[in-house]
Amino acid sequence: MLTKKLQDALNEQINKEFFAEYFYLSMSAYLESIEMEGFANYFNVQAQEEHFHAMKMFNFVHDKGGRVILKALKEPKSEFTSVTNVIEESLKHERYVTKSINELMDVAIKENDHSVKSFLEWYVDEQVEEEATISRLLAKLKLINGEGFGVLTLDNQLGMRKYTPGT
Repeated sequence: MLTKKLQDALNEQINKEFFAEYFYLSMSAYLESIEMEGFANYFNVQAQEEHFHAMKMFNFVHDKGGRVILKALKEPKSEFTSVTNVIEESLKHERYVTKSINELMDVAIKENDHSVKSFLEWYVDEQVEEEATISRLLAKLKLINGEGFGVLTLDNQLGMRKYTPGT
């Protein structure tokens, strides 16, 4: 059974994960509008991953005898200045999510709930991967000044990315 404090914190994180899905769909839509289909695909896959993250936590709350309460999602940013700007915003968002997961882990530790701590370790590890991936992509974009043939090459590579359901 979850304490009220943990249930509330998990519900807040579930909503943040659904917002991340929504935000990445907004990025994908912008990228489609500027003919960057590969980058759009990358963020479409990211949105699917965020949905998986939200549902994994959603199901965990139920497994622990808690109740999921969904709240309204705020409107995501939809205007960007460039592909590089999208990637910068994504990195900023991933850092925000990492901070939020760490704070959620702090609550699990304070509430002395070992099962929640164990469950959240997957998210902690996932955030390391998420930040590293987007940081590398941003570094590549900066190397090519976010323009020209290099961007088209990255766009083609990112267009091949496929969603692989997690476990």
